[in-house]
Order: sequence, then structure tokens, then C-alpha cells
Amino acid sequence: MATSANPTREDFAALLNQTLGGEDEGFEGKVVKGTVTGIENDMAVIDVGLKSEGRVALREFAAPGQKADINVGDEVEVYVDRVENHQGEAMLSRDRARREAAWDALEKEFNDTARVEGVIFGRVKGGFTVDLNGAVAFLPGSQVDIRPVRDVTPLMDIPQPFQILKMDRRRGNIVVSRRAILEETRAEQRSGLIQSLTEGQVIDGVVKNITDYGAFVDLGGIDGLLHVTDLSYKRVGHPSEMINIGDTVKVQIIRINRETQRISLGMKQLESDPWEGASAKYPVDGVFTGRVTNITEYGAFVELEPGIEGLVHVSEMSWTKKNVHPGKIVSTSQEVDVSILEVDEDKRRISLGLKQAQANPWAAFAEKHPVGTEVEGEVKNATEFGLFIGLEGDVDGMVHMSDIAWGISGEDALNLHHKGEVVKAVVLDVDVEKERISLGMKQLERGGVSAATATGGGVKKNDVVTVTVLEVRDGGLEVQVGDDGATGFIKRTDLGRDRDEQRPERFQVGQKLDAMVTGFDRSKKPNFSVKAMQIAEEKQAVAQYGSSDSGASLGDILGEALKQKNT
Repeated sequence: MATSANPTREDFAALLNQTLGGEDEGFEGKVVKGTVTGIENDMAVIDVGLKSEGRVALREFAAPGQKADINVGDEVEVYVDRVENHQGEAMLSRDRARREAAWDALEKEFNDTARVEGVIFGRVKGGFTVDLNGAVAFLPGSQVDIRPVRDVTPLMDIPQPFQILKMDRRRGNIVVSRRAILEETRAEQRSGLIQSLTEGQVIDGVVKNITDYGAFVDLGGIDGLLHVTDLSYKRVGHPSEMINIGDTVKVQIIRINRETQRISLGMKQLESDPWEGASAKYPVDGVFTGRVTNITEYGAFVELEPGIEGLVHVSEMSWTKKNVHPGKIVSTSQEVDVSILEVDEDKRRISLGLKQAQANPWAAFAEKHPVGTEVEGEVKNATEFGLFIGLEGDVDGMVHMSDIAWGISGEDALNLHHKGEVVKAVVLDVDVEKERISLGMKQLERGGVSAATATGGGVKKNDVVTVTVLEVRDGGLEVQVGDDGATGFIKRTDLGRDRDEQRPERFQVGQKLDAMVTGFDRSKKPNFSVKAMQIAEEKQAVAQYGSSDSGASLGDILGEALKQKNT
């Protein structure tokens, strides 16, 4: 350096480099200290020792949401962007100075995973901007709070802690999270609070959120789930039917999982259990009035009292309506009488019967229409084996195809009738347990039928009776016992033992002959046989008038028997 009285340009440059940090270091891009020499038009005039002063906007000295606190004579740090611009002034920046200092501090705190303090001061797409003491960071909307926040205004311009998630100094990117701080704080609070709670404890809480499956209740720093099934013993469709957000409720702690920090709560546990003593209250075969609460494909649920529901299975809903959806028999909220079929207190189940609380139409029909009674009804359906007839009491009876008409095949008899036709029939049998009614139509032919005729006309198996020929057919004879007795049929092969005797044409209508009752068909109509009678008489004659060692011929024995019969 020259020692002359008048310094040269080189001397001035050397002195300037010394002021900015040494001869080997540049002055641009450095953070230096300067003095505020004046405040003009929202600008601070700062002298940093260069040949000219620089100007910095006052807002760069103010924290977000606050006014600048700066006066003439204050010493501040600024960033030298350029030594001189086109106006001859130094280009200075307080923001850049603060940012550079802040980045140095933030990098250290990021490496130490420490919390940093910042202020939310603006909105950007997808989130917010945060001032971290000079450095601007991005706060994603999902990282503002634990739960979605609709209005962030109360959180802005307030110093609060953040966690740095990511930072890239080269690109100038910083991402922070407020939610991480809240979760950490909440975890500490939850851990301490959950240790103070015990199962079975009764505590007050505030309903914070309601879902379809239950409600979340704040217990003072930790949430518990109040499931919809634990709200009440009675059926609850949605939790909002009983509670609302903001309500203070008294709950019991049912379960605590300290590992997952999950708490299950209940309200119904604070009430008396209606299922206690249900067996005595609702004895089997007892009839009670209830309200239909729900209808499914397999039945209907009936509430006997709040908290106690029973199921009426679809098979127990109606005596007569089979394979019908329960919704066509009962409706929701309808009051019905039901019979108790079974009670299981341990499983909290009650089986109910709707039809058992009503009169059995099959039993009522059997009592009002005994066997042999003539009935009338509409053909509801024609199947390959018979006709179904709609009868009084909303029950159906069946006419088997063999009982539709005499002298023709069952298939031909079915073709004589059609659905919707009103026909008459006689009751042949009623099975109340199996819910079956057997009817006959051909039994009404030839002047009607009496109860005696329908039950076999008073004849029994193996009886020998005198019958009158009603009709001669190729297959045999249709005959009748007495004038109004049972009618039956003698097959061609049953007209005699010999082939010559088995010719139906040798008989005439009105002719009388003896025959044996060999049995009854499904409509209780007797079957007759001359052949069986002849065989029975021969056996009786042999037993009475001859023996195996007498030497008498069968003709002698039968002749003697016939002689004794005539005398």
C-alpha cells in the first residue's frame, strides 16, 4: 500500500476489500453490517461503507403482520447484491440477509430433527406459506392439522412451532408440518391419559364426530369409539337418533388397548339389561303383542319391548302363504301378535311365530268339513298329477287325477278341467299336521255321496257282500253295495277263478252277485273280487268237510258244503 498523502485508486480498492473481509474475498454476495442513516418514503437508507449508500424497503424489516421497528442510527445486517447499480447506489437486501442467516440455522435444526418457530402469512395453491425467521417454507394443506381445517385464518400471523419435513437449499425449497407437532403432543397426552383410565370406569365425554357405525367421544385429550350397537339395547338405525355432535354424554369404558391406544365405549352398559329374566317374562307358547322393526328375506324382527327383539322366520309367518316375501305379510312398524317358540338368554335370541298366534285354518276346516262333506271351490292350479282347489279358510285341497272321473284315464280326466273353473268335490281326508286335504270329484257321481260312502260304505276288508252291477266295461264291472252304498270296481281278472268266468259281457246292468271286499283305494273306495270270495269259500269247505287223508275229492267236499248251505 502506498504511503503518499494522496491515496491512489489501488489504495482505495485495497481499503474497501479489507472492510468487506479481506483482499482475497469479494464483497458482492456477502452479508455485511450497515448503519441506518435515514428513512425516506418507506425506504431505509443504509451506509455499509461503500462509496454510495443503498436503499432497503421498510417492509423487509417487519415481521409478517407487524410494522417495521427501525430507527436512524440502528445497525443492521444486509445482503450486498451489487456494489453499484445504474443509479450509482448499492443494491442491498434485508430479506436476503435474514434468509441466509435463517438457512444456516434451519439446516442445523433440520439435521437435529428439532422444532422450528414460524408464522403462517399467506396462501398458495395446495397450502400456505410460512416465514421461518426470514426463510419462506411451504405448509401443505394436509399438514395444517390432525383433522381437516375449513378456516385457517385464526392460525395466521401467530408464531407457532413447525417440523421441517424436507429442505433443499440449492433450489430454495422447505416443506414444514404443523400436524406432526400436534400428533406428537397428542401422543404424549394420550399416553399419559390412557394410563389413568381403567376398564369399567364411568366417565363424561363430548361427542366430536358421528359416523354410520358409531360416534367418537373426546374423553379430555383422547378419543374413544362409541359403537352404534353399544348405544342402547333397543335397535338404533343411526347414532344421530340418540346423540348429536357437541353433546356431553356419560359413557363406560368397555375395553382399552394400550398398545394401539384404542378405547371402546358404551352407553347401554349403564342401563339395566332387559334380557335378564327374559325366559320367565316370555314363556314358551305365550302370546304377546310386538312391533315389526325390520323385514328381511328370511323373516321379520319384532320388538317385544325396548331392547328385546325376536325373529319370526318366514316359515312361521303364515299357515297358507308359502314362499312369499315377509314384506307381503307384514309391514314395518305394524303391531302384531306373536307366539313365543324358543328363548335363549345367553345368545339373546327369541324365536317367534306369527301363525301360531292365529287359528290353524287346517284344523278349522277339518272341524267344519268332516270326511264325506261336499265342498265347492275354484281350480287354482292344474298339475300333472291332479287339481288344486281353493277352499274356505284360504286353504287348498287336491283332487288326485284318479279321483276326477270314472271310466277314463287320469290324464284324460285332467284335460276335462281348467284353471279358474268352479267345481264340486267331496272331502276324502284331512291331515292337519301335514296340512293336506284330499278331495274326490268322481265320488259325487250317481246321486251324490254320503259320509258312509266316503268312508267305505260301512263295509270292511274281507266282508262278503251282495253288489248290483251299475255298468259293464271291457276292464270289469262297476258295482254298488245296496241301493245307496259304496260303489266300487271288480276287475276282469277278479270276476272268477276260471277264464270263462272272467268275461264281463256275461253280466247285465242290475244283476246282483256276491263278492268279497279285498281292500280300499286312496279315496277309500272299496275294491271287490268274486275270485277271492271263491278261494276263501273253498278253503273254508276243505277245513270243515275234508282233510288231507280222507280220500274225498274236492268236488265231493264242495258238493257237501253246498248241500249244507242250502239246508
